[in-house]
Amino acid sequence: MMPDAVEREFDVVVIGAGAVGENVADRVVQGGLTAVLVEAELVGGECSYWACMPSKALLRPGTALHGAQTTPGAKEAVTRTLDAAAVLKRRDYMTANWQDDGQVSWVKEAGIELVRGHAWLTAAKSVEVAGLDGTSHRLRARQAVVLATGSMPNTPPIEGLQDLQVWGTREATSAKEVPERLAVLGGGVAGTELAQAFARLGSDVTLVARSGLLRNFPEEAARLVAAGLRADGVELRLNTATERISENDDGTFGLALSDGSTVTANKVLVSTGRHPALEGLGLESLGFEPDKDGHLVLATDATGLVVGTPGDEPWLYAVGDAAGNNLYTHQGKYEARATGDAIAARAKGELKGAPAEWSRYAQTANRHAVPGVVFTDPELASVGRTLEKAREEGYNASSVELPIQVAGSSLHSENYEGWAQLVVDEDRKVLLGATFAGPDVAELLHAATIAVVGEVPLDRLWHAVPSYPTISEVWLRLLEKYGL
Repeated sequence: MMPDAVEREFDVVVIGAGAVGENVADRVVQGGLTAVLVEAELVGGECSYWACMPSKALLRPGTALHGAQTTPGAKEAVTRTLDAAAVLKRRDYMTANWQDDGQVSWVKEAGIELVRGHAWLTAAKSVEVAGLDGTSHRLRARQAVVLATGSMPNTPPIEGLQDLQVWGTREATSAKEVPERLAVLGGGVAGTELAQAFARLGSDVTLVARSGLLRNFPEEAARLVAAGLRADGVELRLNTATERISENDDGTFGLALSDGSTVTANKVLVSTGRHPALEGLGLESLGFEPDKDGHLVLATDATGLVVGTPGDEPWLYAVGDAAGNNLYTHQGKYEARATGDAIAARAKGELKGAPAEWSRYAQTANRHAVPGVVFTDPELASVGRTLEKAREEGYNASSVELPIQVAGSSLHSENYEGWAQLVVDEDRKVLLGATFAGPDVAELLHAATIAVVGEVPLDRLWHAVPSYPTISEVWLRLLEKYGL
């Protein structure tokens, strides 16, 4: 224990004041409990300052410009290139210039305490904090401690990488200038989005991926995104490993690839996945051990309660990226709401044991209906299970897919290219999943999410008539092709 620590007691201690931690604290306070947030960086977390918001601020101007350029009457009135300085200025505005005053004000107004510092667990319901101002804190939770510490980037085993100053996603989304040449390592969501963003801002971009592009999505959908990247000048080196990185005499970087070729870049962005940020939290002292990769991984139940929590009562929870279930901000906030409500209900004796599926205390959607959007141009939006995943899980599943060719897409832009797929549970005749690829398809996704969550029978879904002329008419075409 730290000497001369300020001792305080709350119903709930939340470690991590990102969007997920904020939502947990807000829900427990709404439930009549007291809560404190502990944060070592900016209140609002990764999404607000280095991920969702700045990356989309970098992407949106290029998408808007391209949309105008593909619409007769508009394309004659616009320039061919983005104003990079103006894009970066708007990005700065969307991140509040990396100042968290507004978020701190919200925390105070919500009735939540805030302690700035590094926290770790010392015993059941006990948290020590080394305050950023030099003050030590000893926090005791009457009901629960919640880990909402987010995630950390993976470091791939590439020779020379450890010795070099390269970009992670944080450095890319907060960049003050656009590099002449950018090498992106990783073909996942973040790497793909940022490759296109910087290409449209003027960089000569090469994306190198050990496997395919967006390999967790249907191949046809990923193929459309790849075509969009190539149209913006991004060179794709897929199914190719980066074996070595070195710094040249002129300050540029040299990449040696597994196919024998090389890439030279002014900046290198490493975007090869993330893992839960659980190191330094004292979990080892409570009996939790790292996995084979040296990372701590926690299993959680439907309420976010950590499996194997020491003691005779539930008190340790993990939500969002820290839980490692779905690395999406919106899904983490969903988990936070369910967890916060469960903690409050257990404190009042209203919840004992496991909650019912689809109740306000259960994170049931994590297993059935996780939505996600890749904000490239064209966009890729999906929810639920792919056909392959559904069959792996034992469902009698079929799929129906087709190009998006409806009146709404023709009006949207010249030469609109899109693709859509529905995955059907043939035993119950309900949707298990859906994928859309094409310009502005993200706005189609929530309808699919509702259909999957609500297990809407297809013969009832047939009566949900899409407005004409919109891209949503693809729903009608998909159901017709299915046979309705």
